[in-house]
Amino acid sequence: MTHYELTTGRLSVAPAQASWTCDDLFNIAERRNPKRAFLFVSKVLGRHIPVCPSTMRAVYRDLAGQIPADLPGPILFVGMAETAVGLAAGVHQEYRTRRSDTCLLTSTRHPVDGDLLCEFKEEHSHATDHLIYWPTDATLREQVKQAASLVLVDDEATTGNTFANLLTALRQAGDDGLANLQHVCAVTLTDWSGDALANRTELPVQSINLLAGQWSWQADADAELPIMPMVNVTERGAAELSPRQDWGRLGVADSRLMLGRDITAKPKERILVLGSGEFVWQPFLLAERLEQAGAKVHYNSTTRSPISIGHAIETALSFTDNYGLGIPNYTYNVFPERFDRIILCSETPRSAWDPQLLTALNNPEFAYYE
Repeated sequence: MTHYELTTGRLSVAPAQASWTCDDLFNIAERRNPKRAFLFVSKVLGRHIPVCPSTMRAVYRDLAGQIPADLPGPILFVGMAETAVGLAAGVHQEYRTRRSDTCLLTSTRHPVDGDLLCEFKEEHSHATDHLIYWPTDATLREQVKQAASLVLVDDEATTGNTFANLLTALRQAGDDGLANLQHVCAVTLTDWSGDALANRTELPVQSINLLAGQWSWQADADAELPIMPMVNVTERGAAELSPRQDWGRLGVADSRLMLGRDITAKPKERILVLGSGEFVWQPFLLAERLEQAGAKVHYNSTTRSPISIGHAIETALSFTDNYGLGIPNYTYNVFPERFDRIILCSETPRSAWDPQLLTALNNPEFAYYE
């Protein structure tokens, strides 16, 4: 068992089974969130710690390879905003090499024009409210409605409550919800929830992960609880979103790189590709292409998740969000001087970005998803 001493208490972690080690997968940080004071910060997700795209691709292949090839179909993949949007897309893309009767949806906190399928809550989160939309494509919509297998994807599961809330919302959605479900797969990088989801549904549940185990939290009764910034906003902002919603919000089957196709890289050039908020899948594909061209690429993303500096978080840049919601956003563990170029990828126009961030990133190259 490993112990982590935080300012508000002690976290103890005991891995039980793993194909990757704890050191490979995560470190610990402190949330600025009184509801849950700790955070498993992934080293392979590309959200809070810059990571090579090839490492992320290895994770996608490992997880997808564990999902049974003979699941009853059609199969619906659902990725959790904002952290697991790219993870879900990567696992779905790898799994789709074996099955074509699949569709990916991602939850969102940014309302778009479409038919709402359901809403649910991530109760421990800094931003609890999620929306899921029906696919706009008629064929994909019918696949979702007829889905016999559901693959839920998140970066980690600590209690299983979020997956349970999502499963309930999908099954209770309009038009009798997903009434044909026969099987559920819960896919995470790390799973600390035991059989929590399986104990809350009559459907067979299969847990798929890179590491599983148990955790316990001993709070310090004398510690001052952190104050959480106001980031629980699920509404349209002042900034216009790109009309291209072909990566998960409104359903997707196949996905290919459409962002920054004119961007090139020199061999061994040090490049940081930054995704933004929920817009992370197309930026990852761009980062992967540049790495395959011979550049030394790392991938990271901006986020609305408020985290304290310390432990896994060496540095933090705070700025006003690019969606026009007026809430704080952050990027962690980014050292601009370590890169020859930084490419900031966005689904909102450059004018929507906080000049403070652009200055801190040394006026990055901008890739807009038109």
